[in-house]
Amino acid sequence: MKFVDRYPIIVTPKLLECRDFWCAHLGCEVVFEASWFILLQADGVSLAFMSPDHPSAPPGPEPFSGKGMCFELQVEDATAAYETIRATGLAVDYPLTEEPFGQLRFGFSDPSGLWVDVVEQVEPAEGFWDRYMSA
Repeated sequence: MKFVDRYPIIVTPKLLECRDFWCAHLGCEVVFEASWFILLQADGVSLAFMSPDHPSAPPGPEPFSGKGMCFELQVEDATAAYETIRATGLAVDYPLTEEPFGQLRFGFSDPSGLWVDVVEQVEPAEGFWDRYMSA
C-alpha cells in the first residue's frame, strides 16, 4: 500500500475558527474547503476538520470533546517555534520546557480543543530511561 497523504479529521462545529487558528498561528494553507470540511497543510503536515452534521461523515465519530488526543508537531528548533508562535499573539498553555525524558516542548489547544504539543528531540537527562529498560 502506498499512501498519498495521512491526516486526522477532527469532527467539530468550529470549522472556521479552526481554519483561522491554524492558518494564523501555524502557517497552514487551505487545500480544500467546503461548508462541511476543511483540509489544511503546512510543511508536509495535513490536518482536516469536518462538521458533525454532514451526511458524508463516517460512522462513529462524535464531535471531538478535546480529550484523548494529542497532535504532535516535531520541529528542528522548539525555541524558534515558540518565539514565532508567541509573536502571532497565541497564548501558550504549557510554556517552553526542557523535559528530563529528552524533549524541549510547549503546548496549546486549538478552538476544537485539540491539544497541540510542539516538540524538539534533545538528549535526555543522564540515566532517565534506565528504569524503563528491561534487563
